[in-house]
Amino acid sequence: MAAFLGAFAPDLSLYLMVSVSIWVLGIPAQTVFRDLYYSDAWQAVFAVDNSFILWGVLLALAIWRKLPILFAFSGSGLMHLALDFPLHTHDARMHFWPLSNWVFESTVSYWDSRAHANIVGPIEVLLSLGAAIYIWRKHAAKWVLALTGVLLAMEIFSSGVWQFVF
Repeated sequence: MAAFLGAFAPDLSLYLMVSVSIWVLGIPAQTVFRDLYYSDAWQAVFAVDNSFILWGVLLALAIWRKLPILFAFSGSGLMHLALDFPLHTHDARMHFWPLSNWVFESTVSYWDSRAHANIVGPIEVLLSLGAAIYIWRKHAAKWVLALTGVLLAMEIFSSGVWQFVF
């Protein structure tokens, strides 16, 4: 569960801010993703929860103090960042904050078809499908199987939606 939560943690602020902006405040999605996403305030939040430095400190603490739950949480958060890092173009984050505000803008994107998402997206879905099959074969608990299925459906849906929208 810690690994599961750590994998989602780097994007949690994005999910919360987008959800509140669109569904609570009634801000149009186009405004959220065109303007608010790139605002200094939102980017400051993303810098914190997408920092290799901060996640690395958490992992070091977990190793030093021999905390397996924190190790799973921080390790999966770092894996998320490592997979995110090469797949963001103009929407990239400050991954080395607080040491640097530098942003790596890749030429490859998982969602932007102008940056090869038509190739990357299907690869991402296939990798997700492979991971789901592995989990389904490895675990017998029905809640694990169901959660994996829901997450796989979300991955397939979101990949298709982002490519269609953008």
